[in-house]
Amino acid sequence: MAENVAAVGHKATCCGYTQQLLGTARRAMATRLLRVAPPEELLRPLAVPERLLLGPGPSNVPHRVRAAGARQLLGHMHPEVLQVMDEIKAGIQYAFQTQNRLTLAISGSGHCAMEAALINLLEQGDTVLVAINGIWGQRAADIARRLGANVYELMKPPGKYFTPQDIEQGLVQHKPSVLFITHGESSTGVLQPLEGLGELCHRHGCLLLVDAVASLGGAPIFMDQQEIDVLYSGSQKVLNTPPGSAPISFSERAREKLLRRKTKPPSFYLDMGCLANYWGCDGEPRRYHHTAPINSFFSLREGLALLAEVGLESSWERHRANCTQLCQGLLDMGLELFVEEEKARLPTITTVRVPDGYNWKDITAFLMDNHGMEIAGGLGPTVGKVLRIGLMGCNSTSGNVERVLGALQDALKRCHRSRL
Repeated sequence: MAENVAAVGHKATCCGYTQQLLGTARRAMATRLLRVAPPEELLRPLAVPERLLLGPGPSNVPHRVRAAGARQLLGHMHPEVLQVMDEIKAGIQYAFQTQNRLTLAISGSGHCAMEAALINLLEQGDTVLVAINGIWGQRAADIARRLGANVYELMKPPGKYFTPQDIEQGLVQHKPSVLFITHGESSTGVLQPLEGLGELCHRHGCLLLVDAVASLGGAPIFMDQQEIDVLYSGSQKVLNTPPGSAPISFSERAREKLLRRKTKPPSFYLDMGCLANYWGCDGEPRRYHHTAPINSFFSLREGLALLAEVGLESSWERHRANCTQLCQGLLDMGLELFVEEEKARLPTITTVRVPDGYNWKDITAFLMDNHGMEIAGGLGPTVGKVLRIGLMGCNSTSGNVERVLGALQDALKRCHRSRL
């Protein structure tokens, strides 16, 4: 019997040794098959510098919002996550000043919300009028054309805004079903007046679609009172939340248009019918649609909570006052503001003409390298013409105004200036 036990032990040892040899052989074979080595840069710790982000977005993220995004992940259908989503809806309704039931956050950036709005509102052959005075109107027109819509453009030079007379002329001429207009044109620094546009659109059988990515929380907007049919924004501006989630809301008029569609929206991911169910907007039991960015929602919830705690009116006034201080400081330096009319200046993003003889890239690089501060050059129609300075959410402070003015003075003294 002892001999049998010894034999079994010997056999087990042999089997273990054999398995070890086989494992070594398999690893050797796998190594021979690998053609790409582990990236050396990924074997080093992540390094992210501290910078003051005073460009057109994203903005710096407060500790409370960062802490929310760092919480342990939960499942996207867990009741605790659905509760957070309900709180986000309430926060968006407050920020938008709306009671629309079809209110939610898109799992994507502000661009994604723009696409969601147009994909759901437009079908092939629909007519849309796009008010263009900067890059966002240009992009909306591009998306609408890709959807097969008949796109007409209402144009204004960069730095200018549309009057109700401009809008009515376009509505009468083109008879669109949707008008797209940008409230806060971040490429030019223009704040578009919205008063009366919703009533005007409805009188002409048209829905009003408004982009408020750069303005929400920094300038007054009243979705219901101004009769806006679709309004969207982004998370990374005044809400001081990482990019990747985008508030959006549809009026009852807009919701009815969605229900009357002859064809399904061409995007499953952005189908507002599916999203409405996932967000609990249709009164039906919630069903899985996509795996939402849960931790982004945690952050967005806290960004909206901070706005609610500060209060919309206080937030609007703070952005107005700091923009006024910045504009006066720029004028005192002898610089020229791009938007001439004070009432048309976007409180969150100020555009200033690049001083004669300077390369805008030299100025922005100098601020980054010597002051750890970001400001941006122009975008779209303002490329090479302006510098863009953003004061949004927690970054909109009198102290930051003084810091950026001091940094600009330093740059203008020390950057190379052409004499031509």
